Amino acid sequence: MLTTSRGISLVLAIAISALTVAFLLLMENATPTLLLVAGGISFSVSYILMQVTLEFLIFKEISNIYGVLEKIQKKDYPSIPNKSDRLSISPLRKINNTINTYAQAKNREIETLQKNAEFRREFIADISHELKTPIFAAQGYIHTLLDGAVEDKSVRLKFLKRAAKSLNALDKLVQDLLTLNQMESGVIKFNFEAFDLKELIHEVIEELEQKAAKRDVLIRFFYDKGKSYKTIADKDKIFRVCQNLISNAIKYNHDGGEVEVHLKTHKNYILVEVKDNGKGIPPEDLKRIFERFYRVEKSRSREGGGTGLGLAIVKHILEGHKSKISVSSTLGKGSIFSFELPCEKPAKEASLKI
Repeated sequence: MLTTSRGISLVLAIAISALTVAFLLLMENATPTLLLVAGGISFSVSYILMQVTLEFLIFKEISNIYGVLEKIQKKDYPSIPNKSDRLSISPLRKINNTINTYAQAKNREIETLQKNAEFRREFIADISHELKTPIFAAQGYIHTLLDGAVEDKSVRLKFLKRAAKSLNALDKLVQDLLTLNQMESGVIKFNFEAFDLKELIHEVIEELEQKAAKRDVLIRFFYDKGKSYKTIADKDKIFRVCQNLISNAIKYNHDGGEVEVHLKTHKNYILVEVKDNGKGIPPEDLKRIFERFYRVEKSRSREGGGTGLGLAIVKHILEGHKSKISVSSTLGKGSIFSFELPCEKPAKEASLKI
């Protein structure tokens, strides 16, 4: 009984009532009626106050603390306490809220560590797989030559070219990894300059015309000849962005398809859109295509070349320009990649006319 709020309240109320009556007995004019009334009032008031205090400020909060601890053990973390709970006068409720907040913070920390560990495992598996392919290919050609095929001039030249191609792919993969790592760590600096975005895209298209011709893909460039498309950005890196997006539009298009590049000017920025009419990207893959080594077509991951790092590099380059890459896609109809760059502001007059 003494372990409940009622039992403790009853004992304390009887004690307070007895002390009150004992104190009144010391008075000469204390009557039995006065002693009875005083004892009854002190008992009632003490019992009610003790019951309310113990039940709502102590026992209930202790029960809540045990409830929170049980949920934490089951990894069922309670919701963050609301403002009224945080302003409670009960010190035990504040302890309860502190435990709750601490448990949620630790849970978020554990989840972050688990995600990082999973990412590291996936990254190691991916990089091992990506490195293994060109290394094994080059090894195969070279060992074949060492086993005697080197005497045949035609075979020797063919195998050396294939080994060189595999090593070039390996070099490109390593270079892309270094570039991506330097961008993420902030080592690579951006050199901003004014240039014509229209002319840059023309250069990219000219470079990729041969690649498009091999698959009979037509590249069409749309822009308003009467408008200026000058921007301020890192020209080399934006060239790489456009090169990657247009190259992907060719690579993942169907034979005889079309790639459209649109330049549109708005008040303070220039919008670049690269559109293809290929297979499109499934909705479940859209959020992951900018991850390292993530490929939509797993069975044809290396058929068209590439390192699987292009879109990740594009994302980091545009983030360095305080922009972002956007994508929309419809299966069977194609995809649209777009990004924005600021317009070059017109030069202000050096002096004011007087």
